[in-house]
Amino acid sequence: MELAGALPLGELAAAFATLPVFPLFDTAYFIVSVLYLKYEPGAVEMSRKSPFASWLCAMLHCFGSYILADLLLGESPLDYFSNNSSVILATAVWYLIFFCPMNLFYKCVSFLPIKLIFVAMKEVVRVRKIAAGVHHAHHRYHHGWFIMMATGWVKGSGVALMSNFEQLLRGVWKPETNEILHMSFPTKASLYGTILFTLQQTHWLPISEANLIFFFTMFMIVCKVFMTATHSHASPFAPVENCICPVFFGSVSSGHTSHHHHDQHGASHEVSHPPPPPAKSKEELNEGTRKRKAKKAE
Repeated sequence: MELAGALPLGELAAAFATLPVFPLFDTAYFIVSVLYLKYEPGAVEMSRKSPFASWLCAMLHCFGSYILADLLLGESPLDYFSNNSSVILATAVWYLIFFCPMNLFYKCVSFLPIKLIFVAMKEVVRVRKIAAGVHHAHHRYHHGWFIMMATGWVKGSGVALMSNFEQLLRGVWKPETNEILHMSFPTKASLYGTILFTLQQTHWLPISEANLIFFFTMFMIVCKVFMTATHSHASPFAPVENCICPVFFGSVSSGHTSHHHHDQHGASHEVSHPPPPPAKSKEELNEGTRKRKAKKAE
């Protein structure tokens, strides 16, 4: 029995799940993705020096999730580029954001109220991609839970997971920004979302796919719109993670802090009590006395 089957939102969720994302929602997805590229340091200068490299980076921002998912499933990473309409649309968005006269297009789409609409529409596409990735992997590997989760995860956050490779195209190498080490909210949300969709696809979660798409999309829209409007980077999962992670995985920060505090305390102790200078030997004292006597004689 479904948890949300008796709700009046059932029909709305079913209609929402069948809503086509091309071209309206895909356009919003491309706009926000290329906007994030333009925010990167040196991206505008690179577009002037090497437009082709800038275009490649824009295509990775728009289609990186499809490329990673195809690689995981043993398919050609160029398959999605056979979709001429999507590639042309993404190219047009890239050109308008970087090369529109007087930056008119960029100023319009980066205006906060309009940008929030595009951000909300992008999350609609993200959740659809997660669900499609899990469904595709389930079709090929019926009992491969981890394959389903990996495919859905990269479908939802493939652009972030490919950030280091995209940086290389821009001539930047920042391994400390690895998305695996420092997960952003979309990456974490995509991971948790793909777990839910995997449980639903394997009939462990008693809810229809349409209802799950609807409720998870609403959650993502609310979180992302709020974070974008307030310029916040705090994750909504942080309070729960701060309670659960120390219980299951231990607390690393406390031991590291105490060790660091101990090192600082020891260092300050050494500075406040410097070791006494080594005592001079008897031969050195006699030699110093002879030099002083010779100097007086001179």
